[in-house]
Amino acid sequence: MSRRLQSIPDPDGTSGKNGNNSGEGTRVEVLQGALPSAEDVERVAAVFRLMGDPGRVRILATLLEAGEVCVHDLASVSGLSESSVSQALRLMRAHRVVETRRAGRVVFYRLGDSHVRMLLDLAITHASHSPLVTAAPAPTEPRTTEQIHQESS
Repeated sequence: MSRRLQSIPDPDGTSGKNGNNSGEGTRVEVLQGALPSAEDVERVAAVFRLMGDPGRVRILATLLEAGEVCVHDLASVSGLSESSVSQALRLMRAHRVVETRRAGRVVFYRLGDSHVRMLLDLAITHASHSPLVTAAPAPTEPRTTEQIHQESS
């Protein structure tokens, strides 16, 4: 829980009509005041949009695992063209998700900082622990007694 939200009372049935005994406003007002600024919300959403593309996730996961990697190797590992990888890296660099180091004519990319590494690592861990979300299977027609009998023979 965020430090900002720790002091917000939980509705347990004993609090006042608005869920707040302190007289400092309703629970909703306190929660709204604890939200990040609109600018910060937009920045966070932009980072999550960056991570919403499977190709970029493969690039980021490679950087998480390997540290520094050049465009050619990122393209080989991710299965994307060098042009697509370069475009993705430009976008991620603009959002400070990745950084660069030049060695002669070769540019190496790495994750921007420990926050990016933690966010990516947590997202990958979360995905591996979460059930796969897929489209619901098409409903099947009920089987007749005759079909059931034929299947068991």
